[in-house]
Amino acid sequence: MTDKTVYLVQENPYISVLAAEEYGKIVTLFQGGSQIMFSPQPAIRKLKRKLKDFNDNDHLLMMGDPAAMGIACCIASEMNRGKFKILKWDKLQKRYYSLQINLNEKGELDESDKL
Repeated sequence: MTDKTVYLVQENPYISVLAAEEYGKIVTLFQGGSQIMFSPQPAIRKLKRKLKDFNDNDHLLMMGDPAAMGIACCIASEMNRGKFKILKWDKLQKRYYSLQINLNEKGELDESDKL
């Protein structure tokens, strides 16, 4: 069986993410306080290196700098044939749920699609 990994985009020392361990070993991509400012290339290289083995068993845990979260989604998708999973926190149930994204899914584009 392949190991499962939860890639925490950026740690926050004030928020516990231990409940996410249900989905795999937690690996932090960026330390708390770091920001992607005017030169994203070093961050992109770092994420490509850390996410090079991202696969169907893994999740992204969205926390931190929005730019880092966006880049992490792009790279995870690139590494895994347009697919990636994120963990979504449910405030009412107080737990994470897995949400699968497939950017290659075929279908009609319809402006009437409602969430």
